[in-house]
Amino acid sequence: MKKKLFSILMLTGASLLLISCSTETNQNKDASTKETTTQSQKTEHVDYDDQEDWEFTSGDMQSPIDIVTSDTVAMTPDTGQISLDYGKDITKTENNGHSIQITDGGTAVINGRNFTLNQFHFHSESEHTINGEHYPMEAHFVNTAQDGRIAVIAVFFKDGAENKGFQEVLNNVDNDKTDPITDLNGMIPTNKSYYHYLGSLTTPPLNENVEWYVMKEPVEVSTAQINAFKKLYSHNNRKVQPLNKRVILEHDE
Repeated sequence: MKKKLFSILMLTGASLLLISCSTETNQNKDASTKETTTQSQKTEHVDYDDQEDWEFTSGDMQSPIDIVTSDTVAMTPDTGQISLDYGKDITKTENNGHSIQITDGGTAVINGRNFTLNQFHFHSESEHTINGEHYPMEAHFVNTAQDGRIAVIAVFFKDGAENKGFQEVLNNVDNDKTDPITDLNGMIPTNKSYYHYLGSLTTPPLNENVEWYVMKEPVEVSTAQINAFKKLYSHNNRKVQPLNKRVILEHDE
């Protein structure tokens, strides 16, 4: 009888131990899942009011920067022409939580190298500054090469006449549509003079070795269009980063 009772107690203890371990494992799994979900949400959510807490890989080649025009260096020889052939038939327009982003196609030839347009999006105020001054908005056209190299063409928007292409973007967002952008070229200056430097993405994880081509000539958008964007994003620009020892090149058409 004592031997039987001892066996029952041993089985009961083992069962309790298994239940305890199972519960602890599930709790750890739940905690891990919760932590992973929280980290994922934190990565997806870009809080421009708390930029110090952004995920940051490392490095001293961050973007955006202040471009001091008196300190730029002319390209020698100046062979950095840009040719753009972007598509009108977009595949997606979305309010992604930190900007309006348009998925598009088309090609860019930069200094003889071929790139493909992936998407373009907008920031307010401008992320880059010229001699310490912001523009009301800035558009980023994100291109990639076959080897994975990223080239971003940045365009400043200034207050002026209504911009048909940008209005089509706003209409798509307002109506949750993906109609073609018939005047995409209206959001890119005719004169392709630019400032060029090596920097990073301007949202987490802030990867570096991104080629930046900041157009010198801004394009016009109306006050109403600027205000319409600011109703969605009144402040989605990263703070200006130190230039450190980088050189800003200058190309003039």
